[in-house]
Amino acid sequence: MAKPNFTLSKNEREIMDTLWREDRPLTRRDIINFCENKSWKESSIHILLNQLLEKEAIQVTGFVKIVKNYGRTFEPTVTREEFEIMELKNNFKDLNPNPSVIPGFISFLIEENEISKEKIEELQAKLEERKKNM
Repeated sequence: MAKPNFTLSKNEREIMDTLWREDRPLTRRDIINFCENKSWKESSIHILLNQLLEKEAIQVTGFVKIVKNYGRTFEPTVTREEFEIMELKNNFKDLNPNPSVIPGFISFLIEENEISKEKIEELQAKLEERKKNM
């Protein structure tokens, strides 16, 4: 099954950041309690969760009993890394860059970020594979 492709509003991103940080299924109440510096009202959590469900950014993983009722638990459908790659791809496509800027773009990413030796080797392998398939 293909991973969903979506963008997030600021409020949706805050909820996703909370789910990624906690790294376990959370109820609506958990999200409200664990969300740091939330810019949304607690009463809008239901709308935000439904928007994230519609975008397939989160999924319902089960139910937990809360007093006399049951509450749904939610978890992300993509990792933070997968989402950030998705965002980069979408933004890069929107730019519609000339192929001649790609080396400069990659240089910028490498120079401006702390990249491990393993990630550099992974990048080298992808470049070699691409070169071989040309």
